Amino acid sequence: MKLTYQGLQDRQAWAQAGIRLPQQDIPAMLRETEEHPVWLHFGAGNIFRIFIASLQQKLLDEGLAKAGIVAAETFDMEIIDRIYRPYDSLTLGVTLHGDGSTDKAVIASIAKGVKADSGDAEAWETLKKIFRNPSLQMVSYTITEKGYALYGMDGNLLPLAAEDAKRGPSGPRHAMAVTASLLLERFNAGGTPIAVVSMDNCSHNGEKLKAGVVGMAEKWLEKGLVSAAFLDWLKDEEKVSFPWSMIDKITPRPHPDIAAQVAALGVEDTEPIVTGRGTYIAPFVNAEEAQYLVVEDRFPNGRPALEKAGVYMTDRNTVNDTERMKVTTCLNPLHTALAVYGCMLGYTRICDEMHDEDLVNLIRNIGYVEGLPVVTDPGIISPRAFIDEVVNRRLPNPFMPDTPQRIATDTSQKVPVRFGETLKSYVALNMHPEKLQAIPMALAGWLRYLIGLDDKGEKMEVSSDPMLKTLQETLKDVRLGDRHSGDRALDELLSNTNLFAVDLKAIGLADRVAEDFRSMLEGPGSVRKLLKTLKRAED
Repeated sequence: MKLTYQGLQDRQAWAQAGIRLPQQDIPAMLRETEEHPVWLHFGAGNIFRIFIASLQQKLLDEGLAKAGIVAAETFDMEIIDRIYRPYDSLTLGVTLHGDGSTDKAVIASIAKGVKADSGDAEAWETLKKIFRNPSLQMVSYTITEKGYALYGMDGNLLPLAAEDAKRGPSGPRHAMAVTASLLLERFNAGGTPIAVVSMDNCSHNGEKLKAGVVGMAEKWLEKGLVSAAFLDWLKDEEKVSFPWSMIDKITPRPHPDIAAQVAALGVEDTEPIVTGRGTYIAPFVNAEEAQYLVVEDRFPNGRPALEKAGVYMTDRNTVNDTERMKVTTCLNPLHTALAVYGCMLGYTRICDEMHDEDLVNLIRNIGYVEGLPVVTDPGIISPRAFIDEVVNRRLPNPFMPDTPQRIATDTSQKVPVRFGETLKSYVALNMHPEKLQAIPMALAGWLRYLIGLDDKGEKMEVSSDPMLKTLQETLKDVRLGDRHSGDRALDELLSNTNLFAVDLKAIGLADRVAEDFRSMLEGPGSVRKLLKTLKRAED
């Protein structure tokens, strides 16, 4: 069996293999998408393919939609060449249950994959044509939080963004410049309203997306490269809306065990690949069962019936409260703490860490003890029930091949939200942040992780991070066995609001973080020793 349109013709073979096939008329979907595109998505990676695309698949199967999604890749063009085109943009979605069973389904809602590359004339014209079409209702994104940033930690435009600011709408490369340029096409074609929707796992994602797109357009206006009318149109939320959203689904890199399982069923050519840019991807996607998507319902040109696919469509305040609940309390900070400590303690699977009493105690303290007192109940999802599911079912799932090394990627971009927002809440509510124990231990653990030595004192690979070079340069004099070798670096880092969202010195937390950091420099085994000092958490 081949994962192609032709390969799907033998429906009996797929049924015998226990793989669910799409029910819609695929040729009709392709024609409708070509003539009347409704949805374009930037970021052609795994969470899009198994979660977001599956939403439209459900609508197509139930006759609630006619068009599919066009996927545009902004970062790794090799994905289109090696994962989309050879497989007719089909995905084999594999859901991993806690009892070891799996559900498998072919997702055929992606009409085509396109390179969002202005240097590829054919691909660029395809995208411009889609944006000019009045039928287009929404553009969505899963490009990771760093994909929205125009400015670096030094306050200057990032090199790619600076080039695009000078070049203008012609030949953009940064994702925000690509978006602004394509929206200019739409504006010049009559300016039919559209929703531009971030579905990335970051705080106030719609705000970040709008800031990036509008910020680039403002640079162009300064140079006389676009009109003031275009900028006014971009800023008019009745014309171009930027809804906020909250997304949650753990989607690890494709695992060899799942590849073997799929191959044993008779599905051909589904081995994972690693692209030249380091993307680990396969024709299949494996992910946990749990999934949540909460979206602010502001779509000025209409939208797919997402609520009928299980999406919570609501108002901005509810999205914000739900996102804060997850990102600052109930999942993301727990994930980050497990990631950095798991790497230092030699773990290679998150689920294995959940058998470590010290690590479980750390995340229970971060979530239940220190997070829940300041979390806002969004009303549609219970914070306590959510964290119960995370701690008792999702993270311990032994069939979820997720790694602390993957989760530790880009931690500098995550810390200000995953921990900083909770600290800001403690300050705002006069709840004495200086008394916290688990959150400062998590922060100290991240800094200790950055020196690249595990708890045995052996060299350890540190996951990629846009701030890695700068942070490791600051920490270069830190030595295991010398408690005070990092004091000068800590003095510089702990007041950095870009790193922690608050000045840890000003709120009285720097001394605790520093002392925890020093404790982990005492020698081999000192990371474990520190974890054992944390009080046992009560639910």
